[in-house]
Amino acid sequence: MFHGLRIVDFHTHFPYAMGRSSQERRGAKIIEQYADNLRAQWRREWDFSDPEPGPHDPHQLAIRWAQEVERYDLEYLVFVTGGGNDELASYIAPHQPKLIGFAHHHIEQPNAAEKLRHAVDVLGFRGLKIIGPHMTRPFESPDLEPVWEFCAERELPVLIHFGVLGGGGGVSHHPYMNPLTIHEVARRYPEIPFVIPHFGAGYWQELLHLAWACPNVYVDSSGSNQWVKWMPYPLDIESLFRKAFETMGPRRIIFGTDSSWFPRGFAYRYLQDQLRACMYCGMNEAQLQDVFADNAKRLLKLN
Repeated sequence: MFHGLRIVDFHTHFPYAMGRSSQERRGAKIIEQYADNLRAQWRREWDFSDPEPGPHDPHQLAIRWAQEVERYDLEYLVFVTGGGNDELASYIAPHQPKLIGFAHHHIEQPNAAEKLRHAVDVLGFRGLKIIGPHMTRPFESPDLEPVWEFCAERELPVLIHFGVLGGGGGVSHHPYMNPLTIHEVARRYPEIPFVIPHFGAGYWQELLHLAWACPNVYVDSSGSNQWVKWMPYPLDIESLFRKAFETMGPRRIIFGTDSSWFPRGFAYRYLQDQLRACMYCGMNEAQLQDVFADNAKRLLKLN
């Protein structure tokens, strides 16, 4: 289906309902309407259908996702979030090894390292997902060291969302949304593969600097990357891949889609656009295979 390439989607989200904090509820009507208008315009631009109204049976959703894996002949599909570690594990258990989960509990909560160990050793998860703009203290805080020590011990991939969060009307300012805020931890723990999704989501130069300084920093390509529209200089998906290729090489770029809701399911459009961009950048067959499957399989220890 993909010119003989194997495909691993390193970045998807199992659909689940998310509430809003009291701060987000303040003035929510105006912001929600603004965000809804932008999302509707985005779906028109990409020819995506509206999400199906809920609620949904999560076990049925897992079956549908397993069918998507078969339909598109994917090797593996990784859910980086899913409404809680135990919940996600129960949904995808019947569909392993094709469906893979990441721990996604807050690393500032009590016993976070123990919860991570449980997620890896008992639930079978293969990575950790963190959202930078949800942090309340620096990544190098002493009380977070047990988490980093465990990740280093297991060489566990840690995917951290930096940059703008939530699309138009979302979070655009936070002390820990810059990829460079993980610099000290990435230098201290070179055994940990840190994966920064969406090409840094607006912090492209900072991500390139971080990757130049730290050979254990990777980029994932997931999503529409519509943040390029709000940059002060022209960017497109081809230029992002080209600069990543020049700066990091083909073994530190990882394909993802940011897929989540139905009826869209697996965002095949993103795969088409990204594969074309990589070909335009002059990647050979081996380099394409690294980007679209083998780099992810190495980090996830799926070889």
